[in-house]
Amino acid sequence: MAKSMTDADRSRFQARLEGLKSRLQQEIRDTLLRVDADRYALLAEQVHDTKDHSIAQLLVETGNAEIQRDAMELDDTRQALERLHNGRYGSCVVCGAIIPDARLDVYPTAKRCLPCQTSHERNRR
Repeated sequence: MAKSMTDADRSRFQARLEGLKSRLQQEIRDTLLRVDADRYALLAEQVHDTKDHSIAQLLVETGNAEIQRDAMELDDTRQALERLHNGRYGSCVVCGAIIPDARLDVYPTAKRCLPCQTSHERNRR
């Protein structure tokens, strides 16, 4: 059952989610530019020292991990916006329970109530 939200609540959560979406898109762009710059710098220097190469590779891999994390968070944000537009935002995708506003204020992309999230995390281990 979808949560009944006021227009003010819907607008507030939409603004937060749109802001989060924009920030994540910018972080992904910035990281891609930085990783490309690191890669080109590595090639330009023709690094032959194994330690220098390892450090440079670690920087590139860290950039890739940042992009992957941000991309997953961006996907969660897009899904939350879709739930908002479909009238399902604020309801657990597993059991349908209402997710408290306090949880959504802290974690606006929350898709599960706390008991279902706890169970999900326990099962992932």
